[in-house]
Amino acid sequence: MAIHSHVKIWVHFIWGTHNHEKIITKKFGKKLFSHFISKSNEEKIHIEKLHVRPEHVHMLFELPSTKPMDKVARIFKGESSFWVNENKLTPFKFKWQRGYGAFSVSASQLETVINYIAKQDEHHKIKTFTEEYNDWQKKYGILND
Repeated sequence: MAIHSHVKIWVHFIWGTHNHEKIITKKFGKKLFSHFISKSNEEKIHIEKLHVRPEHVHMLFELPSTKPMDKVARIFKGESSFWVNENKLTPFKFKWQRGYGAFSVSASQLETVINYIAKQDEHHKIKTFTEEYNDWQKKYGILND
């Protein structure tokens, strides 16, 4: 009997613009969205849901067993800021915030997270990105009240 490895790790990946500035316009956001999809295909990383907001990005993806999370962060964050600046997509030097959030998602919660990401525009009429991110940190035991 052959032994096979089966890995299915879902990650809700969240990161923001430098100083959480609302600098991603709709047109710019569409270009970033397309670039992220292109990179995910190139790197063989399955993105289940992606939403680009004016000051942050939500991505739900399946973490390949061959790539550590910090490598995936470089693939999407580091490479995209280089791509934006190389292609002069902004009149200023573009950069993301220094860190990111990467939260595990159980298979039973996939639909909840997909819906949460899909409703970002509605959600952010009530909460800022900073408030939302602090809530995520509390939920995952990273930040105390």
